Amino acid sequence: MATSDKSRISIFLIGDSTMAQKQPDKFPETGWGMELQQFFNDKVEVKNFAVNGRSTKSFITEGRWQKVLDELKKGDYIFIQFGHNDQKSTDSTRFTNPFTAYRMNLIKYVEETRKKGAFPILLTPVVRRNFNEKGVLIDTHGTYPEVMRSIAKDLKVPLIDLQIKTEELVISYGPEKSKELYLWVAPGDKNYPEGKQDDTHFNPKGAFCVAQFVVDEIKKQNLTLIKYLKR
Repeated sequence: MATSDKSRISIFLIGDSTMAQKQPDKFPETGWGMELQQFFNDKVEVKNFAVNGRSTKSFITEGRWQKVLDELKKGDYIFIQFGHNDQKSTDSTRFTNPFTAYRMNLIKYVEETRKKGAFPILLTPVVRRNFNEKGVLIDTHGTYPEVMRSIAKDLKVPLIDLQIKTEELVISYGPEKSKELYLWVAPGDKNYPEGKQDDTHFNPKGAFCVAQFVVDEIKKQNLTLIKYLKR
């Protein structure tokens, strides 16, 4: 028997291109949010509002956050993952100082979610495949993940630390094999005739791994969402 809309909850995803829904002409590029629905039962609908290139700032100024709030209802969840584009200091429409605007925007998301009777979950940004010539993975996110961790602690918000989980994953694969997780496409592909070497965005394998990390953390932290996972 189908689950009625009234008894269903929604998981809203807000964030950037690493999480976002992709069009068929971009395949095999895959946002990890695209892989999430399969882990949940029919009482949950994943609504992916993440968009390429967005920061905590531009997601608000473009009116995207208001659209989420308008749909949000009591008992829903919001997964919040920003950082990749907040650090773009040459773009005033996206850049945020990690200790001021980035922090304040994340607090705004958390507080306004809670005012609607919904549940925020913070997720640190996923790592880029950024190995140096010695084969060492170099972090590119600076202090943004640490600021998010401090907000989670201060406001008692569940935190899924994707920076750490994806760093461990990419290091375990190593400089060469880790290409299997990202948008590395050989020339001749239908969507990328000249090939593609992208160390930020995932292919289906990488996206699935990240979604699996999220589900594993829901279980590990015994979050209330656990009751909606498929058994």
